[in-house]
Order: sequence, then C-alpha cells, then structure tokens
Amino acid sequence: MKRILLVEDEESLVNVLTLNLEMENYDVDVALNGAEALEMFNSIYDLVILDVMIPEINGFDVCSEIRKTSLTPILFISAKGTSMDRITGLKMGADDYLVKPFDLEELLLRVVILLNRAKATIEIEIFSFGENQINFKTYEVEAQGKTLTLSKRELDLLRLLITKKNEVISRDEILDEIWGKDKFPTSRTIDNYILNFGKYFEPNPSNPIYFKSLRGVGYKFEIKD
Repeated sequence: MKRILLVEDEESLVNVLTLNLEMENYDVDVALNGAEALEMFNSIYDLVILDVMIPEINGFDVCSEIRKTSLTPILFISAKGTSMDRITGLKMGADDYLVKPFDLEELLLRVVILLNRAKATIEIEIFSFGENQINFKTYEVEAQGKTLTLSKRELDLLRLLITKKNEVISRDEILDEIWGKDKFPTSRTIDNYILNFGKYFEPNPSNPIYFKSLRGVGYKFEIKD
C-alpha cells in the first residue's frame, strides 16, 4: 500500500481527499501546517500532496526543505495559480502543480502518474563514471576534482539520462518526464543543461565523450559498460 502525506489546512478538503485517496487503496497521513509536515516527513512516504498557503511554514519552503534530503514525489495543490506560482513551485523541487479548484479525477490521475514514474525510475543513490561521482541523495557531485551541489532538475535529468544510458532520448520525452505537463522550457533550455553537464563532467567540454546533443534527434549519455 502506497503511503501519502497530505499537507492541507482546509478541513473540508482534507476530508474529501482523504476519503477518496483511501478508496483508491492509499494510506494517508495528514499534516495541518508546514512545521507538522516537516516533523512527520520521512522516507516511508511515497508521495507528498502539499498546499502552498499553509500555517507556520509555507508550502514552497516545506518543499525546498524536503528536497534537501529526499526525491519523494511532491504534488502541489494551491489556489495560487499564476504562471509564476507554478514556476516557483517547480523550481522549489515539486514534480507537479495542480491549481484549485481542481477536478478530483484529475488529482487522482496525477497521483497515479507520479507514483508510477517514481516506481519506474531505477533507484540510484551513487553513480560513478570516469573521474566523476554523483550522489543522488545529497545532490553533490565529485566532478573533475571539484565538489559541486546540483539542483533537483539537474539531478532528475542526470538520472533519466543515466537510466537510459547509450540511448537517444528525445526532447519531448525529457519534457514529459522531467517538466511534466507544464512545459516551460524553450528549445535551448535542455541544450543549456547538457552544456553545463559538459562543463561539470567532461575532460574536454568542446569534445564531449559522455553527454551528447544530436541535432534534431535528442540527447544521449554515452558510456561503455
């Protein structure tokens, strides 16, 4: 049974969501404010459903704090529905953002998608190649003799490329997997990530051997087993 931490202070919504999630055979715990959420959160949870406007510590800060130690999927639910609000939520490390009022069936569908995506992801904690080492739990990498701390988006893209090593991944697939439905990036955004990976990891960034862009086709992490 999948365990969900629901962080919401609106009692009527808590009751509706808890009932419907439990009907879908999820085990639901409820936190009524941000401080309680951080106190309750640990690795037993498979998903966090998180409101933005909650007492004590707001949802954005709760998300940011969780992301310091965990890659557990986070779904924001909020009445704050501007593009900037959604962008802020995703930048804080959320996996999806649903604006209130929302259709209950849509929320349940997004829950399924996030849980399935997490299940399908190969669990990698530490990955080494060449002179580089990536720690997916601490967000730190040892690259070309330097220690760097990467963003969640960078780690998510690295994880996707590594789990599909030596395969070409299209831009659309990356958008679906990493950015979800809210496809904010321009065509240059992913290129810029790949260029940054070159600066971090490649012995000679102008002649990459690991992270490659194939014009008009996609991107590839290339490594010999």
